[in-house]
Amino acid sequence: MEHLQLAVADLVLRPWRDEDAPAVRDALRDPAIAQWNPQGDGPIDDEVALLWVRRRADWSAGDHASLAVTSAADGDLLGSVSLHHIRHGDASIGYWTAPAARGRHVAVRAVVRLTEWAFADLGLHRVELCHAVANPASCRVADRAGYPAEGTLRESYRYGDGRRYDEHLHARLASDR
Repeated sequence: MEHLQLAVADLVLRPWRDEDAPAVRDALRDPAIAQWNPQGDGPIDDEVALLWVRRRADWSAGDHASLAVTSAADGDLLGSVSLHHIRHGDASIGYWTAPAARGRHVAVRAVVRLTEWAFADLGLHRVELCHAVANPASCRVADRAGYPAEGTLRESYRYGDGRRYDEHLHARLASDR
């Protein structure tokens, strides 16, 4: 897969760059992001953030596409959106929003735009979105992005506090458009 840049209203979804690492470090230290998007054990320092950015910038395996969500006006990092586990016409989508960008539908718009690209350009058939039942903000993103709920996965994922949580499974099909 080739890197790309996508635009939607006042957002730009673009490839990750090394210079994003300080903003990523700060975002990954946010308690909500750390809880619902765990990065493993240990502190999030400059080195961890740089490795995080570089892993997401490397699309060479063809199994993921990860983009920084930035402000079109000033380039500030607002969040992250990624397709992962891309295989056999299916993928999963994940996202987070930096604290200062919350409440502006940044995640919804980024998820919708990346999903459109996944169906149109990658030819995917199904994109799944899972989130902890205890994370209602993520459920609102899924609903607003047009991902119908399909069910509950019991104690399916261990989150940042080390506990297993039930997750809601949402999904969109290319034919849902």
